[in-house]
Amino acid sequence: MQRGEPSGDTFAPQPPEGGAFAPLLEPTFRRIWTASLFSNFGQLFLGVGAAWEMTRLSNSPSMVALVQSAMMLPLVLVTLPAGAIADMFDRRRIAMTGLTFSAICAAVLAGIAFLGLVTPWLLLAFCVLIGGGVALYSPSWQASIPEQVSREHLPAAVALGTISYNLARSFGPALGGLIVVIYGAKAVFGMTALLYLPLLFAFFFWRRRHTPSRLPPERMDRAIVGGVRYALHAPAIRTALVRVLVFGLSTATASALAPLIARDLLHGDASTFGVLLGAQGVGAVTGALFVSRIRGAMPTEPALRIFAVGTGLALVTIGMSHAIVLTCAAFLVVGACNILTIAMLNVTVQLSAPRWVTARALSLFSSAITAGIGLGAWGWGEVAAGRSVAFALVASGLAVGATALLGLLLPVGRDETDTAEVALGHEPAVGMALTLRSGPVVIEVDYEVDPGQAREFYAVMMRMQSMRKRNGGFEWSLARDIADPALWTERYHCPTWGDYLRLRDRFTQADIEIQKEADRFNRLHHAGRVRRRLERPFGSVRWKADSLDPRQETVSWMTP
Repeated sequence: MQRGEPSGDTFAPQPPEGGAFAPLLEPTFRRIWTASLFSNFGQLFLGVGAAWEMTRLSNSPSMVALVQSAMMLPLVLVTLPAGAIADMFDRRRIAMTGLTFSAICAAVLAGIAFLGLVTPWLLLAFCVLIGGGVALYSPSWQASIPEQVSREHLPAAVALGTISYNLARSFGPALGGLIVVIYGAKAVFGMTALLYLPLLFAFFFWRRRHTPSRLPPERMDRAIVGGVRYALHAPAIRTALVRVLVFGLSTATASALAPLIARDLLHGDASTFGVLLGAQGVGAVTGALFVSRIRGAMPTEPALRIFAVGTGLALVTIGMSHAIVLTCAAFLVVGACNILTIAMLNVTVQLSAPRWVTARALSLFSSAITAGIGLGAWGWGEVAAGRSVAFALVASGLAVGATALLGLLLPVGRDETDTAEVALGHEPAVGMALTLRSGPVVIEVDYEVDPGQAREFYAVMMRMQSMRKRNGGFEWSLARDIADPALWTERYHCPTWGDYLRLRDRFTQADIEIQKEADRFNRLHHAGRVRRRLERPFGSVRWKADSLDPRQETVSWMTP
């Protein structure tokens, strides 16, 4: 199946891809995954300790609530730039940098707490800093999973990542609270710093083979724009982002309203609230164990529809139930369906993004689910305040169930596109002294097509349009000669010569197949059918014959 065809996939049932724990047989992944369990505990300890310390430092409920906001804010603001950095540089080193920064900030916070110098705003500042280091680390870790496991183990490896967090979430807050009661928040801050170290060492001892690009890294703004443009013009990734955003918006009620469910619907106390969260965590862990098996048993889209209906029915049950056993069972279903939906969409992104943009695609995915849950929690909270908790849950359940219909408009296909990057076998002929910043560059490609095949050729070129745009081309157009209807010209821009060279380096096997399919219609095969032109070439014209170009960047065309 070619990229750009998110639906209509044919599917043959496959055997489970080695089982839920098969990725742990691969040593690098096993070490990093085990260490990540400790870091997840550390992060949850930090949240409990910071919230409790804030209650000691301030009587304001808003300041206590800001602790959670301070820890989540970097995940929204830093994740996309962190994804761009992870794509441009060595992901192992970026992950280590983020972990080191978080560990140092946590250690400094512990030291300040032992000295009794913590203030409310200083505590919030350190929560932001520690969260920023985690946000820098996260895209590098997720994008490096395909390098640590074989392709058939990738779905199970992604699921194990969610298991790690949900195991920590099931026990971390209670354990962290116990440590705070016995030793105080300052001890929790110190433990947070120590619990980051196993993961830091696991990445340190990973002998990752980093292949640097022959070109300098992109500017940060262009790298971010490039990642967003790729996601917008890659149908499989675009669909996954929309689906996970909508799912997050509609299903946020279970976690957001859990305290009110315990108090108002079950007439319980804080222990009831803890039991509900525990049930949801157990459901998430259980569901994650079956990601690989479910992917082998059915296509992604039918599975997502089943999970949407299951989540909807469970939320309606929670809204109508006053029995703790039934409510806990429904929370377990919500946890399982939520994690299965997120994990399967995450796998879709992983399998659809080539190496050069994987971290940015995953950071957009993380931002989409975080934004969806955050906005959904606020929106359903307003509904609960205006009507009732039960009404909000039932309405949320109906909304989640309705997302199954979204699959009719935006179906998620089983995209097994070959995203391996392919080196082009030729270099462009250059007769000017170009630098990487020379530009804009205009590329024109001529096609001579039998008029009887015009409709089929045009359909292929629409896929070509998406391919050029997601790889870095701008202002793509296709024109047909009025005098000679057999002659077509494809035209697109790149901002600089360096951007054009990067576009050439981003070709995948799937892109090559699209180009070959278009070339099969083309009766022109001479080199002159491709023209590369420097638009507004002021910088290429010297005022004097002996004037030197002040820009000294050069490109070795034969560098592999």
